Amino acid sequence: MSGLLLAFLADVRLPVGTHTQSAGLEAALQAGMPISDLASYVRTRLGTVTEVEAATAVVARATELAGDDLARVERAWAARTPSRVLRDNALQLGRGHGRLLAALWPSDDRRPARHCRAVALGMTAARAGLSGHEVACLVGYDDVQSATSALLKLEPTDPVQVAALTRDLIPDVVAMADRVAGLTEPEQIPAHAAPHIEMWAERHAHTTERLFRA
Repeated sequence: MSGLLLAFLADVRLPVGTHTQSAGLEAALQAGMPISDLASYVRTRLGTVTEVEAATAVVARATELAGDDLARVERAWAARTPSRVLRDNALQLGRGHGRLLAALWPSDDRRPARHCRAVALGMTAARAGLSGHEVACLVGYDDVQSATSALLKLEPTDPVQVAALTRDLIPDVVAMADRVAGLTEPEQIPAHAAPHIEMWAERHAHTTERLFRA
C-alpha cells in the first residue's frame, strides 16, 4: 500500500504546483552549466539543498506524530535555507501541499498555518502512515524528477535517455534518505551550503525569460 501511496504523492499531475519547478535546472543552464553535467548537478543537490529539505520533512513527520510545535521545524529549515527566493518558492509549494493535505487527510486542528513544502510533506507523511525513510525518498525523487523532466522542455532530447538518467539516480536518492531517515529533532537537520545553486536561484527570479518558477 505504501508503495502505491508514494507513487501517488510523487505524481507530477497532483495539483500542488510541481509542474512549475525545474529544481533550479533552468537557472543552472542559463548560468552556463553544460547539459552533460546534469547528473552531477542533481547529485550535488541531493547532498545539499535536497538533503536539508528531506531532513526537514522527516523531522516534521516525527514532530507531527508527537503533537509538538511544528514552528520549531519551520524555523530550523529557514535558518538552513539562506536564499530568500528558495524560501519563498518552498512556501508557495507548501500552500499547494497544504491544500491537498487538508482535503485528503484532514485533522481536527483548525488553526491557520502556512508551512514550507518540506514541513507540509512531513505532516502528510505522518497522517498518511508513511515512514521517515519513505518521505525522505519522496522529497529526493521529486527533486530528481523535477530536474530531469524539465530538461525535456529546456533542451529537448530523447525522453528514453531522460528516463534512464532518472532511474540511474534512484540509488543516490535512497542513500540520501538513509542519512536522514532517523532524525527526530530540528537541531539534527543538516546545514549544507550550496552557494552556486542559491546564487543562480536569486538571479533566475529576476529574469523575464524563463519557463519555470524555480
